[in-house]
Parts: sequence; C-alpha cells; structure tokens
Amino acid sequence: MPRARGQIDVRKSEAIVTAAFAVLSERGLSAPLEEVARRANVSKQTVYNHYGSKSQLIRILVERRRQELTAPLLQPGALDNPAGVLTDYALRMIHSVLTEPYGEIMRMAISGTLELPELADLLYEIGIIGARQTLAEYLGKLVDRGVLRIDDPVTAAEMFAGVALGGLQMRALMGRDVARDLAAEEKRAQMAAAMFLRAFAA
Repeated sequence: MPRARGQIDVRKSEAIVTAAFAVLSERGLSAPLEEVARRANVSKQTVYNHYGSKSQLIRILVERRRQELTAPLLQPGALDNPAGVLTDYALRMIHSVLTEPYGEIMRMAISGTLELPELADLLYEIGIIGARQTLAEYLGKLVDRGVLRIDDPVTAAEMFAGVALGGLQMRALMGRDVARDLAAEEKRAQMAAAMFLRAFAA
C-alpha cells in the first residue's frame, strides 16, 4: 500500500538513525549528512524530510540513548524496589561505557568540543546531564518516601554515577581491554547500588 503524502517511512527513519550513529562515531560531528544518507541508502533530502537538520538528528539520537539508559527509573513500581532499580540503572551505565552506544556518543562529544561546540553542548546537556537529572528526580522521590536522606539529589546522582563507573570511562575511551570489566559488570552494579543505599539510608 502506498504511503500517504507526508507520511514517514519508519524503515527509512531507522536506517537513517543507524547510519548516523555509525558515521558520526567514525568521523565526528562534522561528518556530512551526505555520508549518512549514503549509508542509509536514501537521498540527502530524505534525511532532511525525516529529521530537519543535523542538530535535530543528533538530538533524537541522544534522546533515544538517554531513554534506554533511564528506563528502569521510570517503570511502574520503581519506587518500591530501589535496590533493584539502581542496580539495573548502574548496569546499563556500566555496560554502555564498556560497549556501544556509549562510545559513539562520547566520541561525538569529545571530537566536537572544539570544532562544533554547540553540537557537543547538545550532546552533553541532553545525554549526560539529562540522564543525571532523571536519576536525581528518582532519588528525590525516594527522599520524599523516607527511604533516603539526601540534601542535594543532583549531586547525589553524580556521585552514584562515579561509584558505578569509576575508571571504566577512561579505560574504554583509551581503547584498553575491558573483557574483565565486562565479566564483572553485574557484580559491580550490585555493589554500587548497595553502597549508595547504605550511604544515604534514612
């Protein structure tokens, strides 16, 4: 059945997203949309029709990754199981650091800091700060329930990320062998959640 005028082709949209992650991670934020279009097997105009601009495409990429990361914090009943939820969130952070798509996003942000600072800022604010803010809001709700005692949920959220990730980010970005880290990621996530909950228990 032919698509109605103005209707978005979902398969093309997904192909563009997949191609954009690959191209931008390889070539940085300055990579041309022509290359994204070529990898997605669509025209450059199709990319613009679906996403409007490179900035909008990058925004959607980062928002998608942030939503995947923060999903445990927003699921029904999340406040009833803080240990499980924080473990799941920590595991997603750890796994993303040690594998893709973390590498894609971080390489984009770092490579674009000097060349395209406005896009690097977008990556930082929507991706990293956005995820931290979602965690801070979750922690604030636990404070309201009397589960935790935290004066500054935003700072506590940053601390939790630090406990969970430690030196993993540096090892991953420097291309070190992370096989042992991957093998221990679940245990690390559980330890991070347990330590955090003990430290801020009401």
